[in-house]
Amino acid sequence: MKKLCIFILIIAGWQFLVPETGHSIPAFARKYGYNCNMCHTSFTKLNDYGQRIRDNGYQLPGQEGGEKNVFDTPPPIAIRTTTGISVYNVDKGTTTGFDIMGLDLLAAGVLHKNISFMFIYTPRIDEPAADFSGPGNGTNPSQLGALESANLVFSNIVPGALNLRVGRFEPAYHPISSKRSYYISEPYEIYTFTSPSDTLLPSNNFIFDDNQLGVEMTGHFRNGFKYGAGVVNGNGANPDNNTNKDFYLNLFQTFGKGDGQSAGQRIGAFAYYGWQPTSIPSPSDFVVAPTGEANCSCNKPFYRLGGDVSLNWKTFNLQALFMQGMDDKALNVFDTNKDYKFSGGFAELDWSGLWNNRLLASVLFNMVQPPSYDDSRTIKAYSALLRYYLGDWTAVNIALHAEFTHRETGKDDPFKENIFTALLDFDF
Repeated sequence: MKKLCIFILIIAGWQFLVPETGHSIPAFARKYGYNCNMCHTSFTKLNDYGQRIRDNGYQLPGQEGGEKNVFDTPPPIAIRTTTGISVYNVDKGTTTGFDIMGLDLLAAGVLHKNISFMFIYTPRIDEPAADFSGPGNGTNPSQLGALESANLVFSNIVPGALNLRVGRFEPAYHPISSKRSYYISEPYEIYTFTSPSDTLLPSNNFIFDDNQLGVEMTGHFRNGFKYGAGVVNGNGANPDNNTNKDFYLNLFQTFGKGDGQSAGQRIGAFAYYGWQPTSIPSPSDFVVAPTGEANCSCNKPFYRLGGDVSLNWKTFNLQALFMQGMDDKALNVFDTNKDYKFSGGFAELDWSGLWNNRLLASVLFNMVQPPSYDDSRTIKAYSALLRYYLGDWTAVNIALHAEFTHRETGKDDPFKENIFTALLDFDF
């Protein structure tokens, strides 16, 4: 099996090993005539310059009002997808198959001086076959349709110090972005971890990794200090069914030249505080708004607290995050006399090299520690990847990607998984 996979990769990738001229580049690069690596260390991860453009409402710093808006340029639309082969191995056996691993449609740009927008839609993708028994019937899509982002950004309300983002967006309490991670098969586990749920008992359906609906303020200062604060529903794109909104605060400090993405050293802390309802009103008092919100009550609190660092040396970047979570005892389906407390985090080391950062290598360690009475969901995962980028200076927007993860779930007798993917990741 290993020899077959290696042979397929060699045949499929040989024609791409020598860089060729690229004919299509992502939306921002097309607008400014940039190479993708002007804003990305290697796509998808932003470098310092790309982070500053994002912080400035997708405007070039110092060029606000002097650049063309979306009405003066071709439509600022980009598409990203990945396709390749995956191998999944557990004790019971191994599966192998060719897959399309997602599709993103993105549009973003400047509408007017200091007013910009971001829109990302992930359309539904149906698998060619639902399972081994025959053709799919449309009930088992590999990707559900979702409006991942749709927001307006009002920049420089107070120059640099106050920017406002309204709509659905990736919140600032994601100090290390999972949306711009190099890893495709392995998530940041602590981001996706949730306390146990039960259809018959109140539980917490908050997912740290979700984009959120609400309002966010951000600011950045010359001394390297940045902040983010927001008020959101807290349930991704779903109604939260209570009148209490969730709050968060994120603080960063960068030392040295740079923004902590590819130069300088950054340290940060974040806090999220929210509520979940535990009671549904009687039918005579039940109210549902046209937007889907219901008037559930008996809201119980939960929080997420953590810190992160991003350290840079030459072309090495080490980023790490640790988080603690607590759900009120009323949301604990195991024991309503105890708060559900857990912790976890990850550490990732990236290196980029060769001309124009064409070669990227990365290792990632994930860990999640739930309470002792739920230790069957303990997670340890070890991942590594290699990416090689194709094209010339005008477009480095195709990557040959190989990724491997060994994942263990459970403490005493862990369930072990091995996941290997080899694919083409392209953005145009």
